[in-house]
Amino acid sequence: MTDTASSPAGYHEDGSPERLQIDTIRTLSMDAVQKANSGHPGTPMALAPVGWTIWTQFLRYDPAHADWPNRDRFVLSVGHASMLLYSLLYLAGVEEIGANGEKSGKPAMSLDDIKQFRQLSSKTPGHPEYRHTTGVETTTGPLGAGCGNSVGMAIAERWLAARYNRPGFALFDHDVYVVCGDGDMMEGVSAEAASLAGHLKLSNLCWIYDSNQISIEGDTDLAFDEDVGARFQAYGWNVIHVDDANNIKALTEALQEFREETEAPTLIVVKSVIGWGSPRAGSEKAHGEPLGAENIAKTKEAYGWPAEDFFVPEGVKDAFGKAVKDRGGKARDEWVALYEKYRGEHADLAAELDLLLKDELPEGWDSEIPTFDADEKGVASRDAGGKVLNAIVKKVPWLLGGSADLSPSTKTDIKGAPSFEADNYGGTNLHFGVREHGMGAVVNGMALSHLRAYGSTFLVFLDYMRAPVRLSAIMEIGAVWVFTHDSIGVGEDGPTHQPIEHLATLRAIPGLDTIRPGDANEVAAAWRAVMQDASTPAALILSRQALPTLDRSKYASADGVAKGGYVLADSDGTPDVILIATGSEVSLAVQAYEQLKGEGVKARVVSMPSWYRYELQDAAYKESVLPKAVKARVAIEMAGSLGWDRYVGYEGRQITMSTFGASAPLAKLQDKFGFTVENVVKVAKEAMA
Repeated sequence: MTDTASSPAGYHEDGSPERLQIDTIRTLSMDAVQKANSGHPGTPMALAPVGWTIWTQFLRYDPAHADWPNRDRFVLSVGHASMLLYSLLYLAGVEEIGANGEKSGKPAMSLDDIKQFRQLSSKTPGHPEYRHTTGVETTTGPLGAGCGNSVGMAIAERWLAARYNRPGFALFDHDVYVVCGDGDMMEGVSAEAASLAGHLKLSNLCWIYDSNQISIEGDTDLAFDEDVGARFQAYGWNVIHVDDANNIKALTEALQEFREETEAPTLIVVKSVIGWGSPRAGSEKAHGEPLGAENIAKTKEAYGWPAEDFFVPEGVKDAFGKAVKDRGGKARDEWVALYEKYRGEHADLAAELDLLLKDELPEGWDSEIPTFDADEKGVASRDAGGKVLNAIVKKVPWLLGGSADLSPSTKTDIKGAPSFEADNYGGTNLHFGVREHGMGAVVNGMALSHLRAYGSTFLVFLDYMRAPVRLSAIMEIGAVWVFTHDSIGVGEDGPTHQPIEHLATLRAIPGLDTIRPGDANEVAAAWRAVMQDASTPAALILSRQALPTLDRSKYASADGVAKGGYVLADSDGTPDVILIATGSEVSLAVQAYEQLKGEGVKARVVSMPSWYRYELQDAAYKESVLPKAVKARVAIEMAGSLGWDRYVGYEGRQITMSTFGASAPLAKLQDKFGFTVENVVKVAKEAMA
């Protein structure tokens, strides 16, 4: 920490174009944080030279077409340093793209937007938000998330190139640049993602690690003193060191080395001084709070900068924007011309790619989804899910993903298809290893590149990857999360592997479509519904054990899954009692219904696979399924009770779990916890009393 602001030796000559542009980034950042009275000024001040070098010297990005498919990606994993990104978008002159892809010609980021940093409804929220601000490639803030997303983006580029590039037609050859920091490197998800990237030899991926050795609590030596470069070398990365973030020449040489590397991802370790040039330089006090008016004045004096707030020197924006546009605009124009020629020579591939980029599905995409015949023995919904997935992939080859080392159990492997590996980037079976958090972040990155990506594991391991599932909902991207082994039906593996509270926590995530199908045909209907919405992530909750396949000539069609909840079996007139169930308990409810019916009780069974979808229906539909006049209701689910009161009311009953499970065969567990026909009938009669 210094007592007075000063410019270290070796900084750019006063008045040079690069210095003016870099200091504009710095001063805009500190002024925006000061005006908002909250934020993180220190990292944008330190990394302004890094951002400048990437954007003006390397990034292939057309500011007039921020959605160009072959653009280089710039990911700010240190999302708290959002003013660095907002300043870059402003200076580059990035143009706004609307929610439906329309281009207005208006700037995505204006000086007024920067002045509204962290204010309600502004384009400059505290952390970058995908869809909210044009030019933001992914929502970051939870440290390590952007690192994981970037691996998914790099995987997507490699897969797209393998599938669509042809001799003379390099449609996909873009790179992914990531700015990350000490906090990212401490998070486990970055380690998981980096390990996978090294294994896959993703040479189109470059992480620029800001090693400022400062955390919120103080110097990183308090908890973190490892040799990060050595760790990444062990992962199989190319590691480069730059000793001073202000050394443009060294940064340029390092980034050029990345561009020439063909066998490994690259980590550039950059030493920086947080809050560079300010009285708080090198201190944790420069991290997460405004510098204060007095310190800002001293810093601007050290920069040789006017005291005026939000000052942008004449010509700075034009020069910065021209540097980006001249390179990126030219590259994009050449790509468009190449793509038009490609249409003539590879029409079928071009038509497929058009659909992919528009998030649309080919005609007849669901034509091979099987219909399952009635079968009392039935099939596990995970097995049905595997059959449906394989049928869809035949028509939608850009539906790809894998599991966290569990595909033989989750049934998410594509039969006969090769694995995605360093020697075959055209493979469609991804192997994420036992890296649930990393898998989730990577899947999100793939989805951000227009792939319909999925990841799978056991439902109980959701705990390891809740952050990326939540982020998929915040970003409104169509990632598909396949969670199997969904209840105490796991049996002998015991309570460590039997999810109880997990369904409730998934249902609590706004914008996430959590679907727990009741039989094989509901699984087919669930996949059909999920695939038609590329802006809503979905969690498919599937069983380990076999579920009876219901006779749909006797009971209602599984198409009702699309509405979230539907009347599966009914009585004449208003029912005396309504049994509401999901997943493996739907067939149990049907058996209890038949017994009640035989005893003269007017019962109704409602299959409720998706609360999210059900809540989207109008009041009339909901009344037709769950009439307010019927107070006798029973919810049946082998999971926690939280939330079911909204459907059964205060007078209703629940047969759910109030404890963790136990290790025993399923039949024993069903007896112990009351998931039997006898108990359902008993509770239904009590509800009617």
